[in-house]
Amino acid sequence: MNVGLIIYGSLDTVTGGYLYDRKIVEFLQNRGDRVEIFSQTWRGYVWRLLDNVSIRSLRALRSARLDVLVQDELNHPSLFLLNRRLRGNVRLPVVSIVHHLRCSELRPAWQNRLYQAVERHYLGTVDGFVFNSQTTRNAVEALIGRGKPAVVAYPGCDNLTPELAPGAIEDRAMEPGPLRVLFVGSLIPRKNLHTLVEALSTIQKDAWHLDVVGSLTTDPAYSNAIRKLIKRFGLEGRIDLLGPLTGAGLAAKYASSHVLAVPSSYEGFGIVYVEGMGFGLPALASTTGAAGEIVTHGQDGFLTDPDDAKALAEHIRALCSDRQKLARMSLAAIERYRVHPTWSQCGAQVADFLGKMVK
Repeated sequence: MNVGLIIYGSLDTVTGGYLYDRKIVEFLQNRGDRVEIFSQTWRGYVWRLLDNVSIRSLRALRSARLDVLVQDELNHPSLFLLNRRLRGNVRLPVVSIVHHLRCSELRPAWQNRLYQAVERHYLGTVDGFVFNSQTTRNAVEALIGRGKPAVVAYPGCDNLTPELAPGAIEDRAMEPGPLRVLFVGSLIPRKNLHTLVEALSTIQKDAWHLDVVGSLTTDPAYSNAIRKLIKRFGLEGRIDLLGPLTGAGLAAKYASSHVLAVPSSYEGFGIVYVEGMGFGLPALASTTGAAGEIVTHGQDGFLTDPDDAKALAEHIRALCSDRQKLARMSLAAIERYRVHPTWSQCGAQVADFLGKMVK
């Protein structure tokens, strides 16, 4: 099968969405399929709309020998008209990988109405969908209705290889000292690091320590705002901004932490939650988005309203003071991780779906 994939920038970009795309490409290539990457330039949203009139993009897609064209839905502003132009030149199925809709994020209603109009138009130009969660599927079907072929292929959980035995997890939970809280994600407003910092500022300082893993350059203004917030609350010695970590470095940070806290305002899935669970980290997440498909409140993590710093602080305070509870939730997190699909299972689902679309 000859597969084309449209993305922005590099497939090696460190985000959950790009990890998903990368793992699908690896699976297809390992089984003998050919995958051709079509990279578009990441720039301001309005400028991306101009990609729809690009002669170069149309020529590249028209000349490629493909059985199916796969598009990351992130690229929707560059494709919502280009797809219709492509239809007049090439007959092949177009499949969109939808991680989450831009119009599902929390922002002023007037902005989301504009994004929603573009996304609705784009979603109407494709033949089928690969969804990363049932939540994402529901959001798309609420916007354009049902009827198009689709598959929900949950992201895999085994990108890193946890090597902690249950006994070691329990021992870690009972260690004296501060609760080691971990945040993993790019520093952007949607990840709600500011809410986590605000919550921690209300807890006794020597009871916790926060490590922040993620890009500090994706949104420099927000990163600077976080630094100022840390300084305003006098938390310079309690919070470390480590920048991005991958592979062994990220695995080591998971292994040495007690709890993962990423109270995002919206996640189409949230790979970091299940990834952290593999290392026995209960997840502190939000009630919005798909986190509820992963986290069982009070069992292997906690779900709070995304901007409720008070509730988030209460849960962290409880884990600081009750290490037996932390140990129970840590073991429950591992059990949740063990029943989650692997990347091979995810890849097989997507490959089977693409094969059906080609037929």
